[in-house]
Amino acid sequence: MLTATRRRVLYAASAWTLYVWGTRVVLIWGGDESTGFKVVHTVLAVVSIGFAAAVFWIARASRERRSVAS
Repeated sequence: MLTATRRRVLYAASAWTLYVWGTRVVLIWGGDESTGFKVVHTVLAVVSIGFAAAVFWIARASRERRSVAS
């Protein structure tokens, strides 16, 4: 089981990943980079955001499981 502090760290890491990759994709697509560069980095962003969503979901599920067990 995750403690409240560990869940907060996971939430913060998820939010930070979303912020970083969200702003990065906007900057990449607004720049003068090649199409290949844009596509590769957009795919990296999607995968990273997917992992962040999974981490967020795990932290949230841990919280809900703990409240049911109490």
